[in-house]
Amino acid sequence: MKSKDIEEATARAATMLRKARIAVTRNELETMEVADLGLGDIKHLGLEVIVYENNDRYCAKELILLPRQICPEHRHPRVNGRNLGKKETFRCRYGEVYLYVAGERTPKPKAKVPKKYRAFMTAWHEIVLRPGDQYTLPPNALHWFQAGDKGAIVSEFSSTSSDGNDVYTDPRVRRVKK
Repeated sequence: MKSKDIEEATARAATMLRKARIAVTRNELETMEVADLGLGDIKHLGLEVIVYENNDRYCAKELILLPRQICPEHRHPRVNGRNLGKKETFRCRYGEVYLYVAGERTPKPKAKVPKKYRAFMTAWHEIVLRPGDQYTLPPNALHWFQAGDKGAIVSEFSSTSSDGNDVYTDPRVRRVKK
């Protein structure tokens, strides 16, 4: 990913945080992760992440999705005997987010997925989250999500996050920190 793309995504995410009145520190903005997941298409696929805390017991993050940006389908499998995989709660703070999980396919989903990524989105049971709504996923649950037209900010509260262990449906996805 080009530094220009990282700067632009960071600036847009910072603007969304201000608009949503979510206070973050200068250091948190400067260390925000812009994750294109190795595909080089941050406008369509990826997310911007601020990690408040991630320790051996719990994790708290802010997930910022630009308008229509997709976090691709993945799951958080068992890591070892002590870590059964990440259990996570998403709470929408701004905009709308369309969360897709296993279950009965939603007949007319709100997601707009570019053709080159559609084959890697297999869970189509839609849960729409608006500000104040939340949803909890058990460990190893297949899921993906997309922001609505205004973008979305989602607070994630979870058990310990070990992003390198995530399993993505699209084999091209790589969890690389930029």
